[in-house]
Amino acid sequence: MVAGLNLAITGATGFVGGRLLDLALANGHRVRALTRRPQEQRVGVTWVNGALDRPESLADLATGADSVIHVAGVINAPDPAGFEAGNVTGTAAMVDAAEKAGVERLVHVSSLAAREPKLSAYGASKAGSEALVATSSLSSAIVRPPAVYGPGDKEMLELFRMARRGFVLLPPEGRLSVIHVDDLARLLLSLAEPTSPKGLMIEPDDGRHQGWSHAEFGQALGRALGRRVVNLPTPRPLLNFGANIDRLVRGDKAKLTADRVAYFCHPDWMVDPGRGAPESLWKPEVETERGLAETANWYRKAGWL
Repeated sequence: MVAGLNLAITGATGFVGGRLLDLALANGHRVRALTRRPQEQRVGVTWVNGALDRPESLADLATGADSVIHVAGVINAPDPAGFEAGNVTGTAAMVDAAEKAGVERLVHVSSLAAREPKLSAYGASKAGSEALVATSSLSSAIVRPPAVYGPGDKEMLELFRMARRGFVLLPPEGRLSVIHVDDLARLLLSLAEPTSPKGLMIEPDDGRHQGWSHAEFGQALGRALGRRVVNLPTPRPLLNFGANIDRLVRGDKAKLTADRVAYFCHPDWMVDPGRGAPESLWKPEVETERGLAETANWYRKAGWL
């Protein structure tokens, strides 16, 4: 891995972006990171006040960067317009800023949901963002992570909390792939090197290419917590009912939305092994059973479980 790059990172205050920032600094890179709110000063980091809907801040972010790693995006919104604004319009603005700044490389974090753009508004917006990157003048790579987990993650936290209580609610059928946040961050850094192959579309995972059935993953969560768990298959109508209740209680801040139910209930969220990263570039290092156990311990110490 080449050290000493000038990296511009969006989403550096989030789960994946925050771990990416730590790893970038540990590898000797200098980082310009986008933020909406004041941040503590860190050696090697220049915080750029701004957002994806503020083009002037993206121009500032991209100035002097060798590579841009675009992590920021919207994973939950009350309507399609919210996904479009965050994932499509925001990516278009970042691509434009990178092109005008003469950036050598752009790494775009998409999602497996982009494979099924008709399934959810989220997936459609991610597919739209991919098209913008692929047709830009930049040397680029697109990464479609599967379910990402690790210390600090709030998206999978509820599954850990359920497992701690002795049960896991998941759709009755289907398989999924997963990846530890550290492995994903290492991949993104490898792809940010200007000499990395361009035009890549990568679907990384934990090395378990047959993926996990929902039942297998529920049992793995139980082992991570030292608990025996019961998998309770949750059919789509029940999840839709829960989404309606969540919308009534939390309004636009609801986390279980109809869009997410459509996404969750799709039976195949496994990566395509044919779209794995070249082994000379990257391979996963965190075995999932170990990674889940370490994540559970982090949650306990942080008081989240």
